[in-house]
Amino acid sequence: MDQAISPLRAAQSLTELWSPRVIGEVDEAYVKVARLHGRLAWHAHEHEDELFYVLAGVLTLEMEDKTVRVGPGEFYVVPKGVRHNPIADEECLVMLLERKTTRHTGDEVTDKTRSLEDQLRPL
Repeated sequence: MDQAISPLRAAQSLTELWSPRVIGEVDEAYVKVARLHGRLAWHAHEHEDELFYVLAGVLTLEMEDKTVRVGPGEFYVVPKGVRHNPIADEECLVMLLERKTTRHTGDEVTDKTRSLEDQLRPL
């Protein structure tokens, strides 16, 4: 990286929903942004935690034992192994921090699942 990046502007530039894009790296983790609306899919990441930081809008994270609403400027970490379903009733922009081994929708594959190669495409 040779310049500062605005995660909000990067997320605002996205045209596809539920298609995270890598904007940086921290050790063994990727920093990603995504534009969300609707529901993704119930899934889990067996060996990785997943951090959701809301840049704009509200994100609801359904889990089997609770539901967490995350607003602008807030974040929530879904612990490894916890089944969750991200939901954005209105458009929501998020920044994610995930290990490089994290698969988009874990072992679940849907029409919204994106490969790592897809997530690494330039903005």
